[in-house]
This record gives sequence, structure tokens and C-alpha cells, in this order.
Amino acid sequence: MASLIWSLATIVWFVLGLYVYVALVRQISVRTPAVADPPAKTFGIPEAIGAALLMSLLLVGLINGGASNTTELNTQDLINNFILTAVVVLVLGAFLAFRGFNLDALAGLSKVSIVRVAAIGAILLLMAYPLVFLAETIVQRIFGEASTRQDVVELFSGSRTIQQRTMIILLAVGVAPIAEELVFRFFLYGVIRRYFGVVVGLLVNAILFAAVHHHLPSFAPLFVLGSCFTLAYEWSGSILVPMTMHSLFNSVTLVLLAFPGLVQQ
Repeated sequence: MASLIWSLATIVWFVLGLYVYVALVRQISVRTPAVADPPAKTFGIPEAIGAALLMSLLLVGLINGGASNTTELNTQDLINNFILTAVVVLVLGAFLAFRGFNLDALAGLSKVSIVRVAAIGAILLLMAYPLVFLAETIVQRIFGEASTRQDVVELFSGSRTIQQRTMIILLAVGVAPIAEELVFRFFLYGVIRRYFGVVVGLLVNAILFAAVHHHLPSFAPLFVLGSCFTLAYEWSGSILVPMTMHSLFNSVTLVLLAFPGLVQQ
């Protein structure tokens, strides 16, 4: 009986999630052509060149990562990734500031109140979960149930020191959501959308977001998750919404890893 109730609840959850994101797509498609007054300053040729260079660096990293994917992730790798991410974000911020962009207006930092950001982010993530679960279930059928664990997940699960776990939590919950959303959703998506439209921007952005995690079995779930983040950003107009979703998603993942008894594996 309990299994039947859970199955029905899961189906309802999936239908609701699908309905919410289809509704977002419909609202975006209806209102996008009606936008007649873009921000005073939008991404231009210099930003397009910068985006192309950044995507080239990501592709080089993918190739090198695939070629050297013979060792397990360790704490030094986390530190190196943090430094590299910080440098990329700082350079990007300095470049846009030098170009005279109003980052507050362009990224919608003050467009939505913090309370609404938290509420919208939590609801949209809740509705995204069944879509991500479906993608992961399909992947598990193909690759096996134990194959969707990324290196950082394995590192957290196998960590024996509080210092290492604290570092992973800070990076996953605080640093990564901010940095990745600024790079992928705000900048790369913003530039691609500017020249090729919402659909191409969403697809390219989600593919890059999934690919840079260097884990083939996680590609489909991360592609779906990245698409949900992009739709949330496009619909809300505030980069803080996908940042909140990203941070909550990583938080929930770490909680379930730290307390595996909370959910059946």
C-alpha cells in the first residue's frame, strides 16, 4: 500500500513539474517578442569574443580532463578548481565593469526581493527534481545504478576529516552556485541569447554546463538541471533565482550523502 501511494505521489509530482516548466516555456515564448526596450547597454562584439574564448577554454579543459581522467579527485584538486574559478569570475567581472555595464540591472540583482528569490528558487527546484530524477533513472538503466556518482560526490562520501568535508560544503553550497551561474547563465547564456535566441542559448548553455562536470553518466541529469536553471533565469530576470536553486540542490545532495539513512539509495 505504501509503495502504491509513493508511486502515485511520484507520478503527480512529475506531472506538476512538467506542467510548471512547460508553463514557463510558454510564458517566455509569449513575452520575449514583446520586449521592445532592452537595457541601456547589452552584450556586444567584445562580449561575444570573450564568450568564445571562455568556451574554448572550457573545451580545452574537457579534452585535457578526458585524456587525464585516470586519478581520483583530491583536496588539492578542489583548491585548484576554486582558485581557477575565482580568477575566471574576477576577470569576467573586471572586464564587464571596464566595459561600463550596470551589473545590477543586467543580472536583475535587485529586481526580485530576497524573500521572493528564496521562495521562487525553492519551488522551481522542487518542480525540477522529478525531471532530473527521470533523466537519472534512464541513465541508471543504461550505465548501472552506481555509475552516476561524480568524483566530488565520491570524495565527500569517502572523506574522513571534518576539514575536507567543510571545504566541499563551502565550495558546493556557496562558491560553485555563484560562480557557475555568473559564468554559464549570466554571461555565456546572455551572449548566446543575444545573437542566436533563447532556444540556442539554452541548449548550448545546458550542454556546456553538463559537459564541464567531466562525468558522462551525469550528463543527462545535469543537462536537464542546467535547462531548468536557464528557464528560471529567463523567466524571473534575476540571476539570484538560479543561484538559489543551484545552492539548494547542492545542499540537499550533500545532506543525503552525509545522512544516507534519510532516503533509500
